[in-house]
Amino acid sequence: MELILIKNVEKLGYTDDVVNVRPGYGLNFLIPQGLAVVKNSSTTAQLAQRLKGNEKREAKLLEQFNEISARLQSAPLKIVAKVGTTGKIFGSVSSYHVAEAIKEQLQVQVDRRKITINEGEVKALGTYTAEIGLGASNKVTVTFEVVAEA
Repeated sequence: MELILIKNVEKLGYTDDVVNVRPGYGLNFLIPQGLAVVKNSSTTAQLAQRLKGNEKREAKLLEQFNEISARLQSAPLKIVAKVGTTGKIFGSVSSYHVAEAIKEQLQVQVDRRKITINEGEVKALGTYTAEIGLGASNKVTVTFEVVAEA
């Protein structure tokens, strides 16, 4: 049974994908849950129209991603943390702190859940890198420096 996915379905496909599934799975789960529609001539025409609109939208978003990535890579971020006498910071620097630093220093709003710190936990002063997801396939590597509070 061929279906067109309306929403992303884990381990099956993404929105607007044409998938081939067993009839029971399609009729009893995907269609009633509003996750897919049966592929026929009218839904195929609607899919083509949606894909055409998505291409225009993606071209516009790509320009914005390029601008944002240039701003993110322009200068290293500085994150201020409280430090003990041994040089270790109190607590750790997380993706939340990186997102706040980006918001304050570069005026760019980034979802903290899309930030991955490459070194894992940051518990000492120094320079680190983080990867920021700006969409489905666009990722930017940002350098940030953890400095002691004055």
